[in-house]
Amino acid sequence: MIIEELLRNFLSEKLAYPVLTEIPDRDIPEQFYLIEKTGGSISNHIERSTITIQSYGSSLYDSSVMNEQLKYAMEYNAISIPEIVSIDLDGDYNYTDTTEKKYRYQAVFDIVHYELFEGG
Repeated sequence: MIIEELLRNFLSEKLAYPVLTEIPDRDIPEQFYLIEKTGGSISNHIERSTITIQSYGSSLYDSSVMNEQLKYAMEYNAISIPEIVSIDLDGDYNYTDTTEKKYRYQAVFDIVHYELFEGG
């Protein structure tokens, strides 16, 4: 299992809106969360992942409230996942997509976790 899938499964149980790892081609929910891994490293079976989670809302206010709920779920709940060692919020901000005219906030997390994928 990869970190994005682990977080999607966990957050889907904690948050009121769908948690996705990619935007579908059709039937896009009006409000949803989008998880993306934007960086990472590994040493001695310990991984460090930079994860961005975007909160898409029907208004700027809705996306900001979703972002706050997300931060709470990550800080106070996701740390209980056995594979996760630490979660640090690197920052969060209004990330409205002006091209698509979609309201969203983005939170960036630095997560230290045990190696989840064993290749080979």
